[in-house]
Amino acid sequence: MFDSIAVVGATGAVGTIIRQLLENRRFAAKRFTFLASSRSAGKTLTFAGRDYTVEQLRPEAFDGVDLAISSTPDEVAAEFVPEAVRRGCVVVDESGYWRMDPNVPLVIPEVNPEAIAHHQGIIASPNCSTTQMVLAMKPLHDAGRIRRVVVSTYQATSGAGLPGSRDLEQGTRAHLAGESHAYEAFAYPIAFNCIPQIGSSKHQGYTSEEMKMVHETQKIFDDDSIRICPTCVRVPVANCHSESILVETERKITVDEARDLFAATPGIAVMDDLDTNVYPMPINCDRRDEVFIGRIREDLSSPNGLAFWCVSDNLRKGAATNAVQIAELLQTQGSSAGA
Repeated sequence: MFDSIAVVGATGAVGTIIRQLLENRRFAAKRFTFLASSRSAGKTLTFAGRDYTVEQLRPEAFDGVDLAISSTPDEVAAEFVPEAVRRGCVVVDESGYWRMDPNVPLVIPEVNPEAIAHHQGIIASPNCSTTQMVLAMKPLHDAGRIRRVVVSTYQATSGAGLPGSRDLEQGTRAHLAGESHAYEAFAYPIAFNCIPQIGSSKHQGYTSEEMKMVHETQKIFDDDSIRICPTCVRVPVANCHSESILVETERKITVDEARDLFAATPGIAVMDDLDTNVYPMPINCDRRDEVFIGRIREDLSSPNGLAFWCVSDNLRKGAATNAVQIAELLQTQGSSAGA
């Protein structure tokens, strides 16, 4: 058991869910500390029936803290995560800053729990779009070795934080009223629109979000030979990312076998009956921790291809839930740094 746990970014969208999960899952610790920026410091929040004052994030706040679960912008993680580690704290980090560091394991507990044993004080949680795809890939890769993935994402505005959520709600209201809205998170209106760019221009016409899916997937599977072609699109959906995924495997996997493999995988829920209009949608996956899969079908253009539809709550399994699961894994395996 950890004696002392800190939640960093405790008042943000993901941090709020982390607090709820720690409370609901009865995460054992003697002391909890909640940290945030100076804008939120001094606020009062309730956790497990007690009131806590939010403390300002600063290096000294990690003194005596055994474990921190951190959800902050990259630049904040770059500054404060090393400070926490120097003070003997193990950090589960949600930012993108440490994910591709060769000394930092990138972990999805249902996929590569063994990687956590090699941490040196930092364990990274993957990008939300990567997490649901890789969890869906895991049983297929184990059974037939995936060689190629073509994925198109339909990503909710909550993935752009609270400003993204405000843009969807206020921008939609403004559009319906024939008024203008000053968008905070997006370069174009998101109301009644799709934006085929998430992140900056990165590599040969691909965006930073798309290249995260490439590099993070290869790192998690420890297999740089997996070829991945992603297209990431922001859509006017409040929460839950959806993905259309096509995989090609070395060994052919039939639809029935794939359905059985998905159903037997912890963390995956199958909703797949096209004849009765059963398939996952954001509206029925919101506030759920599973990765939902449906529309499973053979690829008509490839003998070893399999296509399916995948939906997951990007704030939960795509972020908060995965981080808390890593913390639980640390509790089970022991929190000390690996060799």
